[in-house]
Amino acid sequence: MSEPGLITLLPVIITLVLSIWSRNVVLGLFVGVFSGVLILNGPNPFTGMALMINDYFVAQASSSANMGILLLMIFVAGLVGLMQKSGGAAAFAGMMTQFITSKARAQTAAWASGSMLFFTDSGTPLIVGPLFRPIIDGLKISRAKLAWIIDSTASPVAVLVPFIGWGLYSQGLIAQEYKSLGIDESAFLSYIKAMPFQFYSIMAVVMVPIVVMARADFGSMKKAEEDCSKGIMLESVEALEAETLANTALQKAQPIMVWLPLMVMLVIMFSLLVPQGFPFDMANMPSNAFRASLSTGYICAALVLMLLMNLYGVHSLAGAFTLYLESMSKVVTVLIILVLAWSLGAIGKDLGAPAYISALIDGRLPVYLIPASAFVVGGIISFSTGSSWGTYGILIPLMIPIAVQFDVPMYVAIGAVLSGGLFGDHCSPISDTTILSATGAGCSQVDHVKTQFPYSLFNGGCSLIAYIVAGLSGSIWALGLGVLLLVIGLLITKKLTAA
Repeated sequence: MSEPGLITLLPVIITLVLSIWSRNVVLGLFVGVFSGVLILNGPNPFTGMALMINDYFVAQASSSANMGILLLMIFVAGLVGLMQKSGGAAAFAGMMTQFITSKARAQTAAWASGSMLFFTDSGTPLIVGPLFRPIIDGLKISRAKLAWIIDSTASPVAVLVPFIGWGLYSQGLIAQEYKSLGIDESAFLSYIKAMPFQFYSIMAVVMVPIVVMARADFGSMKKAEEDCSKGIMLESVEALEAETLANTALQKAQPIMVWLPLMVMLVIMFSLLVPQGFPFDMANMPSNAFRASLSTGYICAALVLMLLMNLYGVHSLAGAFTLYLESMSKVVTVLIILVLAWSLGAIGKDLGAPAYISALIDGRLPVYLIPASAFVVGGIISFSTGSSWGTYGILIPLMIPIAVQFDVPMYVAIGAVLSGGLFGDHCSPISDTTILSATGAGCSQVDHVKTQFPYSLFNGGCSLIAYIVAGLSGSIWALGLGVLLLVIGLLITKKLTAA
Protein backbone atom coordinates (compact mmCIF):
# COMPACT_ATOMS: atom_id res chain seq x y z
CA MET A 1 0.00 0.00 0.00
CA SER A 2 1.34 3.41 -0.98
CA GLU A 3 0.34 5.51 2.00
CA PRO A 4 -1.29 4.45 5.29
CA GLY A 5 -4.90 5.57 5.62
CA LEU A 6 -8.02 4.83 7.60
CA ILE A 7 -8.36 1.49 5.82
CA THR A 8 -5.31 0.24 7.75
CA LEU A 9 -7.47 0.29 10.91
CA LEU A 10 -10.36 -1.60 9.30
CA PRO A 11 -9.31 -5.07 10.62
CA VAL A 12 -9.09 -3.70 14.19
CA ILE A 13 -12.42 -1.86 13.83
CA ILE A 14 -14.10 -5.01 12.48
CA THR A 15 -12.58 -7.02 15.34
CA LEU A 16 -13.92 -4.59 17.94
CA VAL A 17 -17.40 -4.29 16.44
CA LEU A 18 -17.87 -8.02 15.96
CA SER A 19 -16.40 -8.88 19.38
CA ILE A 20 -18.78 -6.45 21.10
CA TRP A 21 -21.81 -7.42 19.00
CA SER A 22 -21.32 -11.19 19.30
CA ARG A 23 -19.69 -11.19 22.76
CA ASN A 24 -17.15 -13.52 21.13
CA VAL A 25 -13.56 -12.35 20.79
CA VAL A 26 -12.53 -15.37 18.68
CA LEU A 27 -15.10 -14.52 16.01
CA GLY A 28 -14.07 -10.85 16.00
CA LEU A 29 -10.37 -11.64 15.69
CA PHE A 30 -10.89 -14.23 12.96
CA VAL A 31 -13.01 -11.95 10.76
CA GLY A 32 -10.68 -9.02 11.48
CA VAL A 33 -7.63 -10.93 10.24
CA PHE A 34 -9.55 -12.26 7.22
CA SER A 35 -10.66 -8.76 6.24
CA GLY A 36 -7.05 -7.56 6.43
CA VAL A 37 -5.88 -10.36 4.13
CA LEU A 38 -8.59 -9.45 1.60
CA ILE A 39 -7.55 -5.78 1.70
CA LEU A 40 -3.94 -6.73 1.00
CA ASN A 41 -4.48 -9.48 -1.57
CA GLY A 42 -7.76 -8.83 -3.31
CA PRO A 43 -11.40 -9.85 -2.78
CA ASN A 44 -11.18 -13.56 -3.70
CA PRO A 45 -12.31 -15.24 -0.44
CA PHE A 46 -10.82 -18.65 -1.24
CA THR A 47 -7.39 -17.25 -2.05
CA GLY A 48 -7.68 -15.02 0.99
CA MET A 49 -8.52 -17.94 3.27
CA ALA A 50 -5.55 -19.96 2.00
CA LEU A 51 -3.19 -16.99 2.44
CA MET A 52 -4.54 -16.27 5.92
CA ILE A 53 -3.94 -19.84 7.05
CA ASN A 54 -0.49 -20.19 5.49
CA ASP A 55 1.00 -16.71 5.79
CA TYR A 56 -0.45 -15.78 9.17
CA PHE A 57 -1.89 -18.63 11.26
CA VAL A 58 0.75 -21.23 10.40
CA ALA A 59 3.56 -18.67 10.25
CA GLN A 60 2.71 -17.25 13.67
CA ALA A 61 2.05 -20.57 15.41
CA SER A 62 5.08 -22.36 13.97
CA SER A 63 7.78 -19.87 14.87
CA SER A 64 10.08 -21.24 17.55
CA ALA A 65 9.36 -18.57 20.16
CA ASN A 66 5.59 -18.66 19.64
CA MET A 67 5.44 -22.44 19.72
CA GLY A 68 7.30 -22.35 23.03
CA ILE A 69 4.60 -20.06 24.44
CA LEU A 70 1.77 -22.28 23.16
CA LEU A 71 3.29 -25.43 24.66
CA LEU A 72 3.96 -23.70 27.95
CA MET A 73 0.33 -22.56 28.13
CA ILE A 74 -0.76 -26.19 27.69
CA PHE A 75 1.45 -27.37 30.56
CA VAL A 76 0.25 -24.52 32.78
CA ALA A 77 -3.38 -25.45 32.09
CA GLY A 78 -2.65 -29.09 32.90
CA LEU A 79 -1.17 -28.32 36.32
CA VAL A 80 -3.80 -25.70 37.25
CA GLY A 81 -6.67 -28.01 36.32
CA LEU A 82 -5.10 -30.89 38.19
CA MET A 83 -4.76 -28.78 41.35
CA GLN A 84 -8.42 -27.83 41.21
CA LYS A 85 -9.67 -31.34 40.50
CA SER A 86 -7.40 -32.97 43.06
CA GLY A 87 -9.08 -31.08 45.89
CA GLY A 88 -5.70 -29.77 46.99
CA ALA A 89 -6.60 -26.16 46.26
CA ALA A 90 -9.77 -26.41 48.37
CA ALA A 91 -7.84 -28.08 51.20
CA PHE A 92 -5.22 -25.35 51.02
CA ALA A 93 -7.90 -22.65 51.21
CA GLY A 94 -9.51 -24.50 54.12
CA MET A 95 -6.23 -24.36 56.01
CA MET A 96 -6.43 -20.57 55.78
CA THR A 97 -9.80 -20.41 57.52
CA GLN A 98 -8.64 -21.29 61.05
CA PHE A 99 -9.18 -18.90 63.95
CA ILE A 100 -11.89 -16.83 62.24
CA THR A 101 -13.90 -15.14 64.97
CA SER A 102 -14.78 -11.70 63.59
CA LYS A 103 -16.03 -10.00 60.43
CA ALA A 104 -12.64 -8.44 59.76
CA ARG A 105 -10.85 -11.79 60.13
CA ALA A 106 -13.34 -13.57 57.90
CA GLN A 107 -12.99 -11.02 55.10
CA THR A 108 -9.21 -10.87 55.47
CA ALA A 109 -8.99 -14.67 55.43
CA ALA A 110 -11.10 -14.81 52.24
CA TRP A 111 -8.81 -12.19 50.70
CA ALA A 112 -5.67 -14.09 51.77
CA SER A 113 -7.04 -17.43 50.54
CA GLY A 114 -7.92 -15.99 47.15
CA SER A 115 -4.50 -14.36 46.86
CA MET A 116 -2.73 -17.61 47.73
CA LEU A 117 -4.59 -19.42 44.94
CA PHE A 118 -2.85 -17.19 42.39
CA PHE A 119 -2.46 -20.00 39.89
CA THR A 120 -6.17 -20.20 39.00
CA ASP A 121 -8.16 -17.02 38.41
CA SER A 122 -11.24 -18.95 37.26
CA GLY A 123 -10.95 -21.55 40.02
CA THR A 124 -10.56 -19.06 42.88
CA PRO A 125 -14.26 -18.03 43.00
CA LEU A 126 -15.48 -21.63 42.93
CA ILE A 127 -13.05 -22.71 45.64
CA VAL A 128 -12.99 -19.74 48.04
CA GLY A 129 -16.65 -18.82 47.56
CA PRO A 130 -18.30 -22.09 48.73
CA LEU A 131 -15.70 -22.43 51.50
CA PHE A 132 -16.44 -19.03 53.04
CA ARG A 133 -20.19 -18.82 52.43
CA PRO A 134 -21.17 -20.54 55.71
CA ILE A 135 -18.65 -18.40 57.61
CA ILE A 136 -19.79 -15.05 56.26
CA ASP A 137 -23.46 -16.03 56.60
CA GLY A 138 -22.91 -16.79 60.28
CA LEU A 139 -21.14 -13.46 60.84
CA LYS A 140 -23.81 -11.53 58.88
CA ILE A 141 -21.52 -10.37 56.08
CA SER A 142 -23.28 -9.94 52.75
CA ARG A 143 -22.57 -12.43 50.00
CA ALA A 144 -22.11 -9.48 47.64
CA LYS A 145 -19.13 -8.47 49.79
CA LEU A 146 -17.69 -11.98 49.46
CA ALA A 147 -18.19 -11.84 45.69
CA TRP A 148 -16.24 -8.55 45.53
CA ILE A 149 -13.42 -9.95 47.68
CA ILE A 150 -12.92 -13.06 45.57
CA ASP A 151 -13.28 -11.10 42.32
CA SER A 152 -10.51 -8.80 43.61
CA THR A 153 -8.21 -11.75 44.28
CA ALA A 154 -8.81 -13.72 41.09
CA SER A 155 -7.73 -11.89 37.91
CA PRO A 156 -5.98 -8.97 39.69
CA VAL A 157 -3.61 -11.38 41.45
CA ALA A 158 -3.20 -13.69 38.45
CA VAL A 159 -2.15 -10.85 36.11
CA LEU A 160 0.63 -9.89 38.57
CA VAL A 161 2.27 -13.34 38.42
CA PRO A 162 4.63 -13.57 35.42
CA PHE A 163 4.95 -17.34 35.17
CA ILE A 164 1.28 -18.39 34.90
CA GLY A 165 -1.26 -18.07 32.08
CA TRP A 166 -1.99 -14.33 32.25
CA GLY A 167 1.67 -13.32 32.28
CA LEU A 168 2.79 -15.87 29.72
CA TYR A 169 0.00 -14.91 27.31
CA SER A 170 0.91 -11.22 27.55
CA GLN A 171 4.62 -11.96 27.21
CA GLY A 172 3.87 -13.81 23.98
CA LEU A 173 2.23 -10.67 22.59
CA ILE A 174 5.05 -8.45 23.84
CA ALA A 175 7.75 -10.73 22.44
CA GLN A 176 6.17 -10.66 18.99
CA GLU A 177 6.25 -6.85 18.91
CA TYR A 178 9.79 -6.68 20.29
CA LYS A 179 10.97 -9.06 17.59
CA SER A 180 9.45 -7.02 14.77
CA LEU A 181 10.77 -3.75 16.22
CA GLY A 182 14.24 -5.10 16.96
CA ILE A 183 14.01 -4.45 20.72
CA ASP A 184 16.72 -6.47 22.44
CA GLU A 185 15.05 -7.25 25.76
CA SER A 186 13.25 -10.36 26.92
CA ALA A 187 9.48 -10.13 27.18
CA PHE A 188 9.70 -11.69 30.65
CA LEU A 189 12.00 -8.95 31.92
CA SER A 190 9.76 -6.27 30.42
CA TYR A 191 6.73 -7.83 32.07
CA ILE A 192 8.50 -7.81 35.43
CA LYS A 193 9.45 -4.15 34.97
CA ALA A 194 5.89 -3.31 33.91
CA MET A 195 4.32 -4.97 36.96
CA PRO A 196 4.66 -1.89 39.25
CA PHE A 197 2.80 0.09 36.57
CA GLN A 198 -0.24 -2.21 36.66
CA PHE A 199 -1.91 0.36 38.88
CA TYR A 200 -5.50 -0.90 38.73
CA SER A 201 -4.50 -4.53 39.36
CA ILE A 202 -2.33 -3.69 42.35
CA MET A 203 -4.86 -1.28 43.86
CA ALA A 204 -7.71 -3.77 43.37
CA VAL A 205 -5.83 -6.22 45.60
CA VAL A 206 -4.74 -3.54 48.10
CA MET A 207 -8.22 -2.00 48.29
CA VAL A 208 -9.78 -5.04 50.00
CA PRO A 209 -7.86 -4.94 53.32
CA ILE A 210 -8.08 -1.12 53.38
CA VAL A 211 -11.88 -1.21 53.07
CA VAL A 212 -12.15 -4.06 55.58
CA MET A 213 -9.89 -2.54 58.25
CA ALA A 214 -11.23 0.99 57.86
CA ARG A 215 -14.84 -0.22 57.53
CA ALA A 216 -15.07 2.13 54.57
CA ASP A 217 -17.86 0.53 52.54
CA PHE A 218 -19.86 2.91 50.37
CA GLY A 219 -22.60 2.93 47.74
CA SER A 220 -24.68 -0.19 47.17
CA MET A 221 -22.18 -2.30 49.11
CA LYS A 222 -22.69 -0.25 52.27
CA LYS A 223 -26.44 -0.74 52.04
CA ALA A 224 -26.01 -4.47 51.41
CA GLU A 225 -23.81 -4.76 54.50
CA GLU A 226 -26.24 -2.76 56.65
CA ASP A 227 -29.18 -4.84 55.47
CA CYS A 228 -27.30 -8.08 56.08
CA SER A 229 -26.37 -7.04 59.64
CA LYS A 230 -30.12 -6.52 60.25
CA GLY A 231 -30.91 -9.95 58.88
CA ILE A 232 -32.09 -8.69 55.48
CA MET A 233 -30.34 -10.75 52.82
CA LEU A 234 -29.90 -9.81 49.17
CA GLU A 235 -31.65 -12.16 46.81
CA SER A 236 -29.37 -15.16 46.43
CA VAL A 237 -29.01 -17.73 43.73
CA GLU A 238 -28.17 -21.36 44.24
CA ALA A 239 -24.42 -21.41 43.79
CA LEU A 240 -22.72 -24.13 41.85
CA GLU A 241 -20.44 -26.00 44.17
CA ALA A 242 -16.83 -26.23 43.13
CA GLU A 243 -16.09 -29.51 41.45
CA THR A 244 -13.45 -30.23 44.06
CA LEU A 245 -15.97 -29.92 46.90
CA ALA A 246 -18.79 -31.84 45.25
CA ASN A 247 -16.88 -35.08 45.00
CA THR A 248 -16.76 -36.85 48.34
CA ALA A 249 -13.71 -38.85 47.26
CA LEU A 250 -11.72 -35.60 47.20
CA GLN A 251 -12.23 -35.01 50.91
CA LYS A 252 -8.99 -36.96 51.32
CA ALA A 253 -7.06 -34.12 49.69
CA GLN A 254 -4.42 -32.30 51.73
CA PRO A 255 -2.85 -28.80 51.53
CA ILE A 256 0.48 -30.43 50.65
CA MET A 257 -1.04 -31.16 47.25
CA VAL A 258 -0.70 -27.45 46.50
CA TRP A 259 2.39 -26.20 48.24
CA LEU A 260 4.71 -29.15 47.48
CA PRO A 261 4.12 -29.20 43.67
CA LEU A 262 4.51 -25.41 43.57
CA MET A 263 7.73 -25.65 45.57
CA VAL A 264 9.05 -28.36 43.24
CA MET A 265 8.11 -26.23 40.25
CA LEU A 266 9.95 -23.16 41.56
CA VAL A 267 13.06 -25.08 42.64
CA ILE A 268 13.39 -26.80 39.26
CA MET A 269 12.72 -23.62 37.30
CA PHE A 270 15.29 -21.57 39.20
CA SER A 271 17.88 -24.38 39.19
CA LEU A 272 17.64 -24.44 35.39
CA LEU A 273 17.42 -20.68 34.85
CA VAL A 274 20.02 -19.27 37.23
CA PRO A 275 23.04 -20.99 35.57
CA GLN A 276 21.90 -19.46 32.26
CA GLY A 277 21.93 -15.89 33.56
CA PHE A 278 18.48 -15.45 35.14
CA PRO A 279 17.46 -12.85 36.17
CA PHE A 280 20.36 -10.43 35.58
CA ASP A 281 21.72 -11.53 32.21
CA MET A 282 18.64 -12.66 30.29
CA ALA A 283 19.78 -10.90 27.12
CA ASN A 284 22.36 -13.65 26.57
CA MET A 285 20.02 -16.50 27.50
CA PRO A 286 19.06 -18.79 24.57
CA SER A 287 15.71 -17.71 23.12
CA ASN A 288 13.63 -20.65 24.31
CA ALA A 289 15.60 -21.45 27.47
CA PHE A 290 13.19 -19.52 29.69
CA ARG A 291 10.08 -21.23 28.32
CA ALA A 292 11.76 -24.66 28.34
CA SER A 293 12.74 -24.22 32.01
CA LEU A 294 9.22 -23.15 32.96
CA SER A 295 7.72 -26.06 31.03
CA THR A 296 10.04 -28.49 32.79
CA GLY A 297 9.03 -27.07 36.16
CA TYR A 298 5.31 -27.36 35.39
CA ILE A 299 5.64 -30.94 34.09
CA CYS A 300 7.60 -32.05 37.18
CA ALA A 301 5.10 -30.32 39.48
CA ALA A 302 2.25 -32.16 37.75
CA LEU A 303 4.06 -35.49 38.17
CA VAL A 304 4.57 -34.82 41.89
CA LEU A 305 0.89 -33.91 42.25
CA MET A 306 -0.20 -37.12 40.50
CA LEU A 307 1.93 -39.13 42.93
CA LEU A 308 0.41 -37.27 45.89
CA MET A 309 -3.11 -37.88 44.56
CA ASN A 310 -2.31 -41.58 44.41
CA LEU A 311 -0.64 -41.55 47.84
CA TYR A 312 -3.65 -39.95 49.57
CA GLY A 313 -6.16 -42.11 47.72
CA VAL A 314 -7.75 -39.27 45.75
CA HIS A 315 -7.13 -40.85 42.33
CA SER A 316 -5.08 -43.63 40.81
CA LEU A 317 -2.11 -42.60 38.71
CA ALA A 318 -4.04 -43.44 35.54
CA GLY A 319 -7.04 -41.43 36.72
CA ALA A 320 -4.87 -38.47 37.67
CA PHE A 321 -3.17 -38.52 34.27
CA THR A 322 -6.57 -38.54 32.56
CA LEU A 323 -7.58 -35.45 34.56
CA TYR A 324 -4.28 -33.85 33.55
CA LEU A 325 -5.00 -34.38 29.85
CA GLU A 326 -8.59 -33.14 30.24
CA SER A 327 -7.29 -29.96 31.87
CA MET A 328 -4.88 -29.40 28.99
CA SER A 329 -7.72 -29.61 26.48
CA LYS A 330 -9.57 -26.70 28.13
CA VAL A 331 -6.92 -24.19 27.08
CA VAL A 332 -7.61 -24.61 23.35
CA THR A 333 -9.72 -21.43 23.13
CA VAL A 334 -6.95 -19.40 24.76
CA LEU A 335 -4.39 -20.78 22.29
CA ILE A 336 -6.67 -19.87 19.38
CA ILE A 337 -7.06 -16.32 20.72
CA LEU A 338 -3.29 -16.01 21.04
CA VAL A 339 -2.59 -17.15 17.46
CA LEU A 340 -5.36 -14.89 16.15
CA ALA A 341 -4.01 -11.94 18.14
CA TRP A 342 -0.51 -12.51 16.75
CA SER A 343 -2.00 -12.68 13.26
CA LEU A 344 -4.01 -9.48 13.76
CA GLY A 345 -0.84 -7.70 14.86
CA ALA A 346 1.03 -9.00 11.81
CA ILE A 347 -1.71 -7.99 9.36
CA GLY A 348 -1.88 -4.55 10.99
CA LYS A 349 1.83 -4.03 10.40
CA ASP A 350 1.55 -5.21 6.79
CA LEU A 351 -1.22 -2.66 6.27
CA GLY A 352 0.70 0.11 8.04
CA ALA A 353 -1.69 0.60 10.99
CA PRO A 354 0.97 1.60 13.58
CA ALA A 355 2.33 4.28 11.21
CA TYR A 356 -1.17 5.62 10.58
CA ILE A 357 -2.04 5.75 14.29
CA SER A 358 1.26 7.51 14.97
CA ALA A 359 0.41 10.10 12.32
CA LEU A 360 -3.02 10.63 13.87
CA ILE A 361 -1.58 11.10 17.37
CA ASP A 362 1.33 13.31 16.33
CA GLY A 363 0.57 16.86 17.39
CA ARG A 364 -2.99 16.02 18.49
CA LEU A 365 -2.54 14.10 21.75
CA PRO A 366 0.07 15.05 24.35
CA VAL A 367 2.55 12.21 24.69
CA TYR A 368 2.10 12.04 28.45
CA LEU A 369 -1.61 11.21 27.96
CA ILE A 370 -0.95 8.15 25.79
CA PRO A 371 -0.76 5.65 28.71
CA ALA A 372 -3.89 7.15 30.29
CA SER A 373 -5.66 6.92 26.91
CA ALA A 374 -4.59 3.27 26.54
CA PHE A 375 -6.00 2.57 30.02
CA VAL A 376 -9.37 4.12 29.13
CA VAL A 377 -9.62 2.47 25.70
CA GLY A 378 -8.64 -0.89 27.19
CA GLY A 379 -11.34 -0.49 29.82
CA ILE A 380 -13.99 0.27 27.19
CA ILE A 381 -13.04 -2.71 25.01
CA SER A 382 -12.87 -5.10 27.96
CA PHE A 383 -16.15 -3.84 29.42
CA SER A 384 -17.89 -4.33 26.07
CA THR A 385 -16.46 -7.78 25.31
CA GLY A 386 -16.01 -9.15 28.84
CA SER A 387 -12.52 -10.32 27.87
CA SER A 388 -9.24 -8.98 29.23
CA TRP A 389 -7.20 -11.34 27.08
CA GLY A 390 -8.99 -10.31 23.90
CA THR A 391 -8.32 -6.68 24.82
CA TYR A 392 -4.61 -7.39 25.27
CA GLY A 393 -4.51 -9.15 21.90
CA ILE A 394 -5.96 -6.07 20.22
CA LEU A 395 -4.10 -3.29 22.04
CA ILE A 396 -0.59 -4.59 22.79
CA PRO A 397 0.34 -4.92 19.07
CA LEU A 398 -0.79 -1.29 18.61
CA MET A 399 0.54 0.22 21.83
CA ILE A 400 4.14 -1.00 21.77
CA PRO A 401 4.99 0.52 18.35
CA ILE A 402 3.30 3.77 19.43
CA ALA A 403 5.38 3.81 22.63
CA VAL A 404 8.55 3.43 20.54
CA GLN A 405 7.46 6.08 18.03
CA PHE A 406 6.66 8.74 20.65
CA ASP A 407 9.21 7.73 23.29
CA VAL A 408 6.49 6.83 25.80
CA PRO A 409 7.91 4.91 28.82
CA MET A 410 7.48 1.34 27.58
CA TYR A 411 6.73 -0.25 30.93
CA VAL A 412 4.11 2.39 31.73
CA ALA A 413 2.47 1.75 28.34
CA ILE A 414 2.39 -2.02 28.87
CA GLY A 415 1.09 -1.63 32.42
CA ALA A 416 -1.66 0.72 31.21
CA VAL A 417 -2.94 -1.78 28.64
CA LEU A 418 -2.89 -4.65 31.15
CA SER A 419 -4.65 -2.57 33.80
CA GLY A 420 -7.19 -1.17 31.35
CA GLY A 421 -8.20 -4.66 30.29
CA LEU A 422 -8.69 -5.70 33.91
CA PHE A 423 -10.59 -2.49 34.78
CA GLY A 424 -13.19 -3.10 32.08
CA ASP A 425 -13.35 -6.79 32.99
CA HIS A 426 -14.15 -5.90 36.61
CA CYS A 427 -16.96 -3.55 35.57
CA SER A 428 -18.43 -5.84 32.90
CA PRO A 429 -21.56 -7.89 33.68
CA ILE A 430 -20.61 -10.39 30.96
CA SER A 431 -17.07 -11.12 32.19
CA ASP A 432 -16.46 -14.75 33.12
CA THR A 433 -14.86 -13.80 36.44
CA THR A 434 -17.85 -11.57 37.26
CA ILE A 435 -20.20 -14.49 36.66
CA LEU A 436 -18.00 -16.99 38.50
CA SER A 437 -17.52 -14.69 41.50
CA ALA A 438 -21.28 -14.21 41.87
CA THR A 439 -21.80 -17.95 41.49
CA GLY A 440 -19.11 -18.89 43.99
CA ALA A 441 -20.32 -16.39 46.58
CA GLY A 442 -23.94 -17.42 46.15
CA CYS A 443 -25.34 -14.02 45.20
CA SER A 444 -27.07 -12.90 42.03
CA GLN A 445 -24.95 -11.56 39.19
CA VAL A 446 -26.94 -8.30 39.23
CA ASP A 447 -26.20 -7.74 42.93
CA HIS A 448 -22.51 -8.44 42.41
CA VAL A 449 -22.20 -6.00 39.50
CA LYS A 450 -24.27 -3.33 41.30
CA THR A 451 -22.16 -3.46 44.47
CA GLN A 452 -18.74 -3.88 42.85
CA PHE A 453 -19.13 -1.27 40.10
CA PRO A 454 -18.67 1.82 42.38
CA TYR A 455 -15.52 0.27 43.87
CA SER A 456 -14.10 -0.52 40.41
CA LEU A 457 -14.96 2.95 39.11
CA PHE A 458 -13.33 4.59 42.15
CA ASN A 459 -10.18 2.49 41.69
CA GLY A 460 -10.22 3.27 37.96
CA GLY A 461 -10.35 7.02 38.65
CA CYS A 462 -7.34 6.82 40.98
CA SER A 463 -5.50 4.70 38.41
CA LEU A 464 -6.24 7.19 35.62
CA ILE A 465 -4.68 10.05 37.61
CA ALA A 466 -1.67 7.85 38.38
CA TYR A 467 -1.22 7.07 34.66
CA ILE A 468 -1.24 10.76 33.79
CA VAL A 469 1.52 11.31 36.35
CA ALA A 470 3.41 8.21 35.15
CA GLY A 471 3.13 9.45 31.56
CA LEU A 472 4.80 12.69 32.64
CA SER A 473 7.49 11.18 34.84
CA GLY A 474 7.82 7.50 33.98
CA SER A 475 8.33 7.04 37.71
CA ILE A 476 7.18 4.14 39.84
CA TRP A 477 6.21 6.72 42.47
CA ALA A 478 3.00 7.24 40.49
CA LEU A 479 1.82 3.97 42.08
CA GLY A 480 2.34 5.51 45.51
CA LEU A 481 0.23 8.47 44.43
CA GLY A 482 -2.53 6.14 43.25
CA VAL A 483 -2.57 4.22 46.54
CA LEU A 484 -2.52 7.48 48.51
CA LEU A 485 -5.50 8.78 46.51
CA LEU A 486 -7.25 5.47 47.13
CA VAL A 487 -6.75 5.65 50.91
CA ILE A 488 -7.64 9.35 51.22
CA GLY A 489 -10.69 8.92 49.00
CA LEU A 490 -11.96 5.96 51.02
CA LEU A 491 -11.51 7.81 54.31
CA ILE A 492 -13.29 10.90 52.97
CA THR A 493 -16.10 8.75 51.59
CA LYS A 494 -16.43 6.99 54.94
CA LYS A 495 -16.69 10.32 56.75
CA LEU A 496 -19.25 11.69 54.29
CA THR A 497 -21.44 8.59 54.36
CA ALA A 498 -21.30 8.45 58.15
CA ALA A 499 -22.51 12.06 58.45
